[in-house]
Amino acid sequence: MHLVTLALAAVSLQGGPIAWTWTLYEGDGPLVLAHEAPDTPQLKSTFECARGSGVAQVAVYGGDLAGGFATVTSGSASAATQADEGRGKLSFALRTDHPVFAQFVAGGGLTVRSGARSQTVSVDRMHWPQLRRFAELCGG
Repeated sequence: MHLVTLALAAVSLQGGPIAWTWTLYEGDGPLVLAHEAPDTPQLKSTFECARGSGVAQVAVYGGDLAGGFATVTSGSASAATQADEGRGKLSFALRTDHPVFAQFVAGGGLTVRSGARSQTVSVDRMHWPQLRRFAELCGG
């Protein structure tokens, strides 16, 4: 019980639990769909593209994924891609007309595997409209 009290005290000192959300940024520059803690620099993943380019630059943050080749899966679709590691993230390009991206937009789940490690990106159903809008605007 003492450990639970200490954990709750630590959370209250930090300002409470982090509220993660998905946000679509549609300014004059690139489109960005970010899984973020609002008003902080904390990110879990980002999807970025130029309007109509047909290619999304995906970045997953944290975890122990290593650069090199990665396997990206969603539903029954998978793809191998070159992934770059740096600045606390693993990034790679994914065509918006690829079956993996289509499955991701349809179901909201994407798994990235690099070596023996994997990390999953999940978009809650309530944020699917932002995901679909991103896919629509990025499509080439």
